[in-house]
Amino acid sequence: MSKPKVGFYWCAACGGCEEAIVDLNEGVLDVIQIVDIAFWPCAMDFKKEDVVAMKDGELAVCFINGAIRSSEQLEMAELLRRKSQMVIAFGSCSHQGGIPGLANLYPKQATLDAAYSNVFSTVNPEHTYPQTVSKVPEGEATLPELFAVTKTLDQCIDVDYYLPGCPPPGKLVLAALTAIFENKLPEKGTVLAPDQTQCDECPRKATKPDKIELERFYRPSEIIVDSEKCLLSQGLLCMGPTTRLGCDSACINGNMPCTGCLGPISRIRDFGAKALSATATALSANEDEQIEKLIRMVVDPAGTFYRYSLAASFLHALPQNNGKAEVSK
Repeated sequence: MSKPKVGFYWCAACGGCEEAIVDLNEGVLDVIQIVDIAFWPCAMDFKKEDVVAMKDGELAVCFINGAIRSSEQLEMAELLRRKSQMVIAFGSCSHQGGIPGLANLYPKQATLDAAYSNVFSTVNPEHTYPQTVSKVPEGEATLPELFAVTKTLDQCIDVDYYLPGCPPPGKLVLAALTAIFENKLPEKGTVLAPDQTQCDECPRKATKPDKIELERFYRPSEIIVDSEKCLLSQGLLCMGPTTRLGCDSACINGNMPCTGCLGPISRIRDFGAKALSATATALSANEDEQIEKLIRMVVDPAGTFYRYSLAASFLHALPQNNGKAEVSK
């Protein structure tokens, strides 16, 4: 009996999700005993043509990490959807847009300028930019088109399940693989991580006051962080109250506040808005002047509250092109 075929693909992301597979260590041996890795271009010599040649539905499951920002990524996501019985949005970027989604705060040209002109490490006096089509002696050279906004995977194709995290914790990956091949998956659309917040099992839970009244915020570099005390009560912007369990409190055990990479629990519709609301309830200020002073202490509000989820939020992208937000290209 042939093994079920599995695929992995990398879109707009940093590569950490690919490392998460490698970081399964000896657990990878258990995986390859029960599946046939039929497409993993990051690790093995696979080409697009290999996928095109597959029958529709030939892949039992495909794990796609990364957001969708280019025409090539959209083309591959649509192709892999046709060839796969099941698609898993793998990691924060495919699940919620991730760090690439923060580019939605800027017009596409500003993003290109930041990459190719307006940085001290780039010398480009001619302001040469990548072109989708260029004439060369051999004919035409083409590059993928960069879309104006970043999208989550499920804003582009049908997604069956989500494995959150930046990157997904190894134990969640193994649990998901086991559930898939033992046919013990929950209903379609489920996030394959506990539906509880980090605060529910935080190792510092007992030190969290019933009512937090902050007079200021701190960045971790500004104070000596108490390794046993609730991080939010110390004035650190911890996203634990709105973030899913599943990472064994990795950042918190490292004496750093949770940044929210596992995304929201099911009862939260907009992670950033809920995180902002949860933080606001911890403020001691009541007067407008005091509130404004506290708000200004948050150096990067969008990057703090929407670090991984802007593309999936109600905001999605700032209005561009004469006040209309671009939601396709």
